Amino acid sequence: MSLKAIEHTNLRVVHGACPHDCPDCCALETEVDEHGRAVCVRGRADHPITRGWLCAKVNRYLDRVYHPERILYPMRRVGPKGSGEFARITWEEAIAEITVRWRDIISQQGAECILPYSYAGTLGLVNGAVTDSRFWNRLGACRLERAICGHAAEEAVLLTVGGRLAPSPEMLLRSKLVLIWGSNPASTAPHIMPFLRQAQRNGTRVVVIDPIHTLTARSADQHIQPYPGTDAALALSLMHVIVEEGLHHPQWIAAHTLGWERLLERIMKFPPERAAQLTGLSIETIVDLARSYAMTTPALLRVTDGINRHTNGGQTVRTLACLPALTGQYGLPGGGLMYSTSDWLKWDKAAVAHNNDPACPPEPRTLNMNRLGSILTGEANPPITSLFVYNANPVASSPNAGKIVEGLMRADLFTVVHELFETDTARYADILLPATSQLEHVDLHKPYGHLSLQYNMPAIAPLGEAKSNWDVMRALAASMGFDDAWLKEDANEVIRSVLEATAQSNPLLAGITLERLQVEGSIPLTIPAEQQVPFANGIFHTPSGKVEFYSQQAAAKGYDPVPCWEPEVESGAEESAQHFADSRLPLLCPAAHHFVSSTFGNQERMIAREGAPTLRIHPRDAESRGIHHGQLVRVSNERGECYLVADVTGDVRPGVLATTTVWWPKFSPDKRNVNWTTSDRLADFNGGSTFYTNMVVVEALS
Repeated sequence: MSLKAIEHTNLRVVHGACPHDCPDCCALETEVDEHGRAVCVRGRADHPITRGWLCAKVNRYLDRVYHPERILYPMRRVGPKGSGEFARITWEEAIAEITVRWRDIISQQGAECILPYSYAGTLGLVNGAVTDSRFWNRLGACRLERAICGHAAEEAVLLTVGGRLAPSPEMLLRSKLVLIWGSNPASTAPHIMPFLRQAQRNGTRVVVIDPIHTLTARSADQHIQPYPGTDAALALSLMHVIVEEGLHHPQWIAAHTLGWERLLERIMKFPPERAAQLTGLSIETIVDLARSYAMTTPALLRVTDGINRHTNGGQTVRTLACLPALTGQYGLPGGGLMYSTSDWLKWDKAAVAHNNDPACPPEPRTLNMNRLGSILTGEANPPITSLFVYNANPVASSPNAGKIVEGLMRADLFTVVHELFETDTARYADILLPATSQLEHVDLHKPYGHLSLQYNMPAIAPLGEAKSNWDVMRALAASMGFDDAWLKEDANEVIRSVLEATAQSNPLLAGITLERLQVEGSIPLTIPAEQQVPFANGIFHTPSGKVEFYSQQAAAKGYDPVPCWEPEVESGAEESAQHFADSRLPLLCPAAHHFVSSTFGNQERMIAREGAPTLRIHPRDAESRGIHHGQLVRVSNERGECYLVADVTGDVRPGVLATTTVWWPKFSPDKRNVNWTTSDRLADFNGGSTFYTNMVVVEALS
């Protein structure tokens, strides 16, 4: 027997789930040797979506778990803020110091001056949703509006069709036309790509609509590049052509929609001639796309969250969500809207958060995470005097980062960071706590890109003294003297209680128990065959039961109740495709292929594969600014600046810039990244982010 065979004799296989902010939520298998060390992480071959392979990021997950720079012990700051100078302390000392400081804050200023800041470092039920709510509700801490990703788009879809009920990726095989609008699944949801490729081999036409020639666009049948922020104008113009040429479905519209006449008034304001001026596309391109979409059935429109990160992002997604209704695509296998599967199963809110428990103080104020820099520098009244960061790296990933750093430097701000690594945010911590990786804790995951629940069994013991998010919350609760049973539950008890409470009202959990999940790892929701196509019964989850072109809910929230297009705030002109062509340009910051937000951004292999923090600029724009390929450039506006390496390329349309995110500032040329220029202004819907409404000046550095 070979040495290699001997080495693998005693391996055990542990089922898990990828925790990162990706719709694929892959089913994992981890091989662990007799010493308790993980030696391999791979995708489960028997999972209908994962199919035995992992993305470029998670395929090297052990590099993250066993990275030599993992934080393994609690530490206290001993140098100036931001210096990264820490000394090791015990968990007992750390928890005691945190809770003593918090008691002082609560007694003098109130618990609403303590702000938990987190997002999607893990999407687990236990170490995400429950950690985000239970302890903080009991403490009475300030609530956080976690609006940094898809808040405007989520609101738009709910207002229009009443639920985020995307079909399973397998449904792509039933489509004859797929419009991928403002999305790059090859990098951000790669496990739908095999389905898309198979559909193309079967004759499906794939059209990508994106200002950037993305990895997905490279394999599309057609790539259309509108000017950023004009997508709603393009969609309304497609509708104009469809209506003018009689390609819409009046009977379906009459039976299944509300407010058609109001939408029609808007549609008629966007003839192709006007849309061509706004989008920078030719009239022929607009007309041909409209005809192709209207005359192909079934047609599927895929939209994800990047397109909503504009000041007009909510109305953009609302307009796009109306498009399938004009030709009756909703309810067809392979037709309709593919946004998110999140609302097939919603956890019982009371079981997750216990927000109405009598032990909890009255609900405090809520602050929007997109405004963190402004919150920490005077916007909040009373001021935030303690910040607890976990599942997030705001100095790298949040808008207007220069202002965040200014706030973190406040002498009177007590900051705690729970992390795996010394991120750019962690350097400003007063107390730094070691966090577990996904291989070291229990959790349950509900995907937003497919329809199976995924249980995560810990494969290895926590490294050093690392603790999970939930175990830290339990320790803090005990130190604060909270005796509530729901703050003492371990991870499996949490999962059981939430599963059982949710199953009482959701039949899709029928037969799915904690015990089954622990054995099988991944279990599909029990969706009857006749319900697997969203809205197949013609009933939508809006108040009217119809697709709402006119939304009274939108009007009540102060939004325009009818889909529309408005110029982005920073463009300030209807002729936006040309307005700033010779001065400021819009800078888009799409996801990198090898990072998930800032996660994996410190791994040497991933940094090497991404290359460098680059600025993609069209040759025409580079020439007019004296910029050469590979040259260092300054990108700046009134918020701040950063240095990037020029990538002169036709992959962006003229008049548009792009840089992938999220590079850690510490690995950037001037220790700042693109978020020193992005805005903390809120979107038109639901307090969403506006990363992509970002006009900048680009200058060559000598």
